[in-house]
Amino acid sequence: MFREMLRIKQQLTREECVEILARQPRGVLSVLGDDGYPYGMPINHFYCEEDGKLYFHGGKKGHKIDALRRCDKASFCVYDEGFRKEGDWALNIKSVIVFGRVEFIEDREKVYDISRRLSRKFTQDEAYIEHEIQNSGPGTLMFALTIEHMTGKLVNES
Repeated sequence: MFREMLRIKQQLTREECVEILARQPRGVLSVLGDDGYPYGMPINHFYCEEDGKLYFHGGKKGHKIDALRRCDKASFCVYDEGFRKEGDWALNIKSVIVFGRVEFIEDREKVYDISRRLSRKFTQDEAYIEHEIQNSGPGTLMFALTIEHMTGKLVNES
């Protein structure tokens, strides 16, 4: 059902893919948008090691939510900041692409827990995090992407 990577020598291990998903703060979520057009948007995420799912949050209305309610299939792409080998101009980037299905999270305590964990990727200011959850939490829609297929690779930009 899912294609195998062509450049197998560049393929990352599952562990390397998970590390990138857990460490990087954002990626691009792609869904089937209006009139069959792909719709990709930059979005921050939280990878939960306990259940292996990716979590996202946002408002309760909009193009993204409409698209996900019509079709629960999505892909998510994340890449790291890259590195250069000594004396080389080309950037080496590790990227991960995930395919899966989305489910909306109704349990408010889980929404708040994941929101806290996601927020800690950006700040350790617990007072700020709690303030944001109290003010924005009730209006937050959380959804999870259950991973059905994941590939990662190292690309040299030369």
